[in-house]
Amino acid sequence: MKINNFNEKLDLMFPDARCELNYNRDYELVIATVLSAQCTDKRVNEVTRVLFSHYDIYGLAKASKKEIEKIIRSCGSYTKKADYIIKIAQSLITNYNGVVPNDRAYLESLPGVGRKTANVVLSNLFNVPTIAVDTHVERVSKRLKIARSKDSVLGVEKKLMKMIPENLWSRSHHQLVLFGRYICKARSPLCEECKFYDDCSSKDKKKI
Repeated sequence: MKINNFNEKLDLMFPDARCELNYNRDYELVIATVLSAQCTDKRVNEVTRVLFSHYDIYGLAKASKKEIEKIIRSCGSYTKKADYIIKIAQSLITNYNGVVPNDRAYLESLPGVGRKTANVVLSNLFNVPTIAVDTHVERVSKRLKIARSKDSVLGVEKKLMKMIPENLWSRSHHQLVLFGRYICKARSPLCEECKFYDDCSSKDKKKI
């Protein structure tokens, strides 16, 4: 679907879009993004504030899994995520002296890190042009008929990359995340605040 002034409309709605996960060190972003799977950024920020005040990367590598589980329990899937956190810290220390590399293949080899997480890390830490497709970006893309309902996450990413100029990929990703999170919500979308109202043919669209 061709949408007129797509990026201009995103700019009007979210001129200062950025990653809403809080982090001070590169490995903190990796871990926060892993924790964000099936969890809100707000909850992740509450959890990582405690987690990173207790442990640096070397502490995480040696931490008791049960202690990590206690801290991250509210993020969901906490048993798996605790294991991921410890192994990520161990791998970064062993392979890169604790520093996150600009290396997609390596990042995607880490436990709990898939293409979406790697895209978030590469974009925010290294300014690599990427579009990370999370549940919000996928929903918006399909509601606006940029992608088909049966398209995979990778399929959605490819269609967005084809539609959006490469130099705007990372910016657009943040804008689409916020768009889906705060306006084009899964339930009760705020259609009256949406600049794409005339472009949208979604069954969830409200009459305004």
